Amino acid sequence: MANKIRLRLWQDWLAKKESACQSARAAMDERQAVYLGSNRLISRVKGDRKTKAAHVRNLTAELIEAQVNSGIPQPKVTAKRKEDEGKARLIEDMLRNELDRLPFEQINDMMERTVPIQGGACFLVEWDNRKRTHTTVGELAVTAVHPRQLIPQEGVTTGIQDMDYIILKLPQTKEGIRQRYGVSLEELEQETEEGTDLVTQYTAYYKNDSGGIGLYSWVNDTELEDLPDYQARRLRRCRDCGEPEPEGDGKKPCPKCGCRVWETKEEEFEELWEPVTRSDGSVIPGVVAGEQEDGEGGTVTVAEPTKIPYYKPDIFPVILQKSVSVFGQLWGDSDVDKIADQQNTANRIETKIIEKLVKSGSYLVLPDDASLRADAEDMKVIRPGTPAAAQMISVKDMEGNISQDMAYLAQVYEEARQIIGITDSFQGRRDTTATSGKAKEFSASQAAGRLESKRVMKDSAYAQLFEAMFKFKLAYADEKRPVISRDMDGSPLYEEFNRYDFLEQDAAGEWYWNDGFLFSCDTTAPLANNREAMWQETRQNLQSGAFGNPAELNTLILFWGKMELLHYPGAGETKRYLERRQEEESQQAQAQEAQMAQMAQMQEMPQMAQQPGQPEQMGQPEQPGLLPN
Repeated sequence: MANKIRLRLWQDWLAKKESACQSARAAMDERQAVYLGSNRLISRVKGDRKTKAAHVRNLTAELIEAQVNSGIPQPKVTAKRKEDEGKARLIEDMLRNELDRLPFEQINDMMERTVPIQGGACFLVEWDNRKRTHTTVGELAVTAVHPRQLIPQEGVTTGIQDMDYIILKLPQTKEGIRQRYGVSLEELEQETEEGTDLVTQYTAYYKNDSGGIGLYSWVNDTELEDLPDYQARRLRRCRDCGEPEPEGDGKKPCPKCGCRVWETKEEEFEELWEPVTRSDGSVIPGVVAGEQEDGEGGTVTVAEPTKIPYYKPDIFPVILQKSVSVFGQLWGDSDVDKIADQQNTANRIETKIIEKLVKSGSYLVLPDDASLRADAEDMKVIRPGTPAAAQMISVKDMEGNISQDMAYLAQVYEEARQIIGITDSFQGRRDTTATSGKAKEFSASQAAGRLESKRVMKDSAYAQLFEAMFKFKLAYADEKRPVISRDMDGSPLYEEFNRYDFLEQDAAGEWYWNDGFLFSCDTTAPLANNREAMWQETRQNLQSGAFGNPAELNTLILFWGKMELLHYPGAGETKRYLERRQEEESQQAQAQEAQMAQMAQMQEMPQMAQQPGQPEQMGQPEQPGLLPN
């Protein structure tokens, strides 16, 4: 009964908030339709009754597509303490590995269009315990969330983390809901969308009384989850004695008391019965000595496990990416809204031009008593009747003048581009104002400068995303996770992300988690992602002697190592060939040195054997390395 009351409260709350968001959702639908090429006309001039355009010049889609950046921001982690610099580098490498593992190319491509169209969109960060391998349990999961799928707290516009609650509306399959939550298909049947196998799952995240994050999820009238502190660790324990449930199907009796009833409980501390070795070789003790009352007023020493607190992110798992920040708006400024008038005017002028062209043509002038008929397939015969009437026969060309329409259409297009801040060079089109390569590069860079605010907002969102990914990994990745990176020579470097490396102990002996790192985006990543430019820059560094003498093998090995790091085709094979050649030359040099040392020793030995004042023995052959008898 209590669950039903709680479900009704959340359903009533959702209904109120959805009604308040109706106008905003209608605007989102309209923006999406304009981007897809809607032909709806809005009357801006008195007497204009046209409601549909005959032709659409989709300026909106063109200018939004011109801004699409396929580059994914790369993480930059800064340690607050000097001794944590190695950990900061490891976090960077771990995040880069996650960017490669997750489908961020698709996520970024979706966000690059949704954000300028709607003014913003969101990332949803989750820990999926269903993704398991032979040695690990759980993985990070990141998905893109459309603003239509988010119901924010009304009146809070500074950011999602400042809200008390948010609600997500996500489509799910019935089978997926059944497998994840154990809900029968019959309960979900009434909520299924017509013609599909989908249901709408509502998930509410809210701040609980202790400062953590709670979760309540439901489908129609069926509760799926009710977790007052959903980011806390949970463990199944025996109802009677509290013993942890052993691995298995959950049907085994408790090995301590024989009870078969197991309950899921939130855990604040993790008990270590075995010592844990960290990456630096230090050890977290597994069992420590403790005192316990003996029942007679005294105490006895017993072995107790080391208790360490479980780490909790305590943040909403939804990260907002804005297009451009606007005071008083949660979502940023939409590019579609900024050029809505220009798009509507362009559609109206295009329609007018088509009307003029369709109505224009050639007209035949005939007197009233003339007759016209076709006596053959390819020839028409006119019978004017009189010579005077024949003089009246003529052809009149009626042409619509569209020069002014075309000129104003070009003006409207320029207005739209200037509002967004896009030039010909930025679009890759011919720019008559830039006559040289440097001039074109400068023009494109000026256009990029006007769009810098959008890049800053994207980097800011990804910085928050990186921080959330690290915190979720620190909270739930119990096993060591492999991390691959590159050393200075470009060779692969294999490390491990061990969450216990971030566990520290204060002066009072209390254990705590070190999450004091600053997250941002690497501003050099766009240049690093441009491989052709980096190849050319590296060649220039080689030629200028920045790596050393270009004729030396060490310099060439360093150069090809950098090229391998930049994924230049065949660079790895060339580097290994030079390394083998260097090794062979080194071996030859060592052999020559050994031979010269041996020859020098051979020359010194007879002189050492010749005693002062002793006559030299004649007729005996020299035996190198042997003293004469």
